[in-house]
Amino acid sequence: MFVRKKKNPSGVVSIQVIDKSNGAYRVVKTIGSSSDVPTIEALYLQGKKWISRYLGEQDIFEQSTRELEEKEVTERLLSNIENILLNGTGLILNHAYRVTGFEEMGDDILKHLVISRLHQPMSKSATVDYLQSYFDEDLQLHKIYRYLDKLYHTIPDRSGFSKSA
Repeated sequence: MFVRKKKNPSGVVSIQVIDKSNGAYRVVKTIGSSSDVPTIEALYLQGKKWISRYLGEQDIFEQSTRELEEKEVTERLLSNIENILLNGTGLILNHAYRVTGFEEMGDDILKHLVISRLHQPMSKSATVDYLQSYFDEDLQLHKIYRYLDKLYHTIPDRSGFSKSA
């Protein structure tokens, strides 16, 4: 089998897959026709690939070429990503926060503090930086301190120790 470029009287070139068996040429498949040179070359390559598939041939380089193309596409996609928010544990902790009933308080600062401290236990200042950089939450450090003071004075003491000390 081979690919033939046959010029028609109209000036268009037809690309055909030809089989020569029993001394006769037989058209197995017509790939297409065009008068444009790049299109003719593309059709010619398409005919070569069709013969390979028809005969059951496998290109040993096709798999590696495909893998390289996939890798390039993946790298290009990842290079276009500007910001990724990592909040898998946040999703789980948000659900736990709702289930425990704290969501009913309607306090966003408490929610952010609880979830971030469970996920990344660190200082209050580092927590503010963590919330800003990873979750795009804009909390100021002084609001956290004021909130903790308010929380300390409103929640009843259950430990048996005095708050006045």
